[in-house]
Amino acid sequence: MLSKAVVKYINSLQIKKYRHQHQAFVVEGAKSVKELLQANFELQHLFITEAFYHENTKTLAKGYHYSLVTEQELTKAGTYASNNAALAVAKMRSVPPLQPETSDFIIALDDVRDPGNLGTIIRIADWYGINHLVCSENCADFYNSKVIAATMGSFTRVQTHYLDLAMWLKEQAGASHKIYGASLAGDNLHTLHLKPKGIVVLGNEANGIRPEVQAHINHLIKIPAFGQAESLNVATATAIIIDNFKRN
Repeated sequence: MLSKAVVKYINSLQIKKYRHQHQAFVVEGAKSVKELLQANFELQHLFITEAFYHENTKTLAKGYHYSLVTEQELTKAGTYASNNAALAVAKMRSVPPLQPETSDFIIALDDVRDPGNLGTIIRIADWYGINHLVCSENCADFYNSKVIAATMGSFTRVQTHYLDLAMWLKEQAGASHKIYGASLAGDNLHTLHLKPKGIVVLGNEANGIRPEVQAHINHLIKIPAFGQAESLNVATATAIIIDNFKRN
């Protein structure tokens, strides 16, 4: 059974201040919790239904401490409209400093605020085998529950680094890294011979890449439009751009 104190603690972790104060975050749903368990994160709490238990007995037998609860209790404690599987509170992992090689392929996000977009981009990076994502300091928080949910488990495999993006790109440009930026003023992706290496920067959902960040980009690129839409969702644009780099 979930005590009032535990429910209060779980609810507090929906706020960034308390997530970072406690160095803990919430993971909900069957898919995400399964990925969490397989990635061997340190857990503070694990609450599961009988159905989840019977479907994951081998994984749980590795020594995880868990409590059986009802679907109603999980729903009350978490953010999902319904949750018939599991909810976990895990400890954050430290992320080592990023020291990219010129052969690496990295996605960088400038001021991407929407948690769903960030989570989807993390999932896209995982799909294409990209292990590092760089975020400006004002991007959505990696441990936001909506981000974690949108990754569908990919949060366990993609390392996300928060830093002063303009300063970091300046350093990478000095180290001869190719730095691309998504812009409506850029060169048509379909006319370029791209290789999956370098850094690709995508900007804010409404305002694009900030001038202080764009100053360190050495090649602007764009997705050609064939219809009348004014813009693309940043996560959709990320997938299209990465695919163009990977296909060659």
